[in-house]
Amino acid sequence: MIVRHMAKHDFDLSLVFHALADPTRRAILTRLSAGPAPVKALAEPTGLSLPTVMRHLSVLEEAGLIATAKDGRVRTCALVPEALALPRTWLDEQRALWEARLDRFEDHVMTLMRDRET
Repeated sequence: MIVRHMAKHDFDLSLVFHALADPTRRAILTRLSAGPAPVKALAEPTGLSLPTVMRHLSVLEEAGLIATAKDGRVRTCALVPEALALPRTWLDEQRALWEARLDRFEDHVMTLMRDRET
């Protein structure tokens, strides 16, 4: 059973974007979107050494994107989907900001064109 502690939900946007910047970590998150998986199963398709995969998992866990649990000798990882809310919110805010700027720019250009025609 994977336990998620509330302290782990104090997400840091920089840590999340850093974790998402690496294609191997994104591939791991994609795999975990299908459900929890043991570390060995996550490492196999990467072709990377287990210590390298463990470092990737550590970055994902520090960012709050995954949670891990150990049962005997097997460490299982699970996606923490709510961790993606922070970057999604930030990106939505940036999109709204830039769309508003582009709308104002378009209005300005249209005004200039109308003024030029008269």
